[in-house]
Amino acid sequence: MKALALVLAVFLIAIQAQLWVGRGSLPYVAHLREEVAAARAENDEARARNNQLQAELRDLREGLEMVEEKARFELGMIKPDEVFVPLAAPAAPPAASAAGQH
Repeated sequence: MKALALVLAVFLIAIQAQLWVGRGSLPYVAHLREEVAAARAENDEARARNNQLQAELRDLREGLEMVEEKARFELGMIKPDEVFVPLAAPAAPPAASAAGQH
């Protein structure tokens, strides 16, 4: 009976030691929570940096398209393998402007 009590006491001490200083201990859990908080902060920074880079990329893509569009329509620039055919805009009817002067 004494041996059984001694074995149970040793098991109880081992379990308590594991709870206080082992993998499931309160300090270990607190350390893991700090690591998770640091990882989340790093992820948030990376997410913000990615969003900024995506916005810059979108601006560059749209900006180049806008520059190309302006060059084509305002300056008449064409690519080497293209043929540019200018279309004249319909003129305002002269009757409307002449009627206002009489």
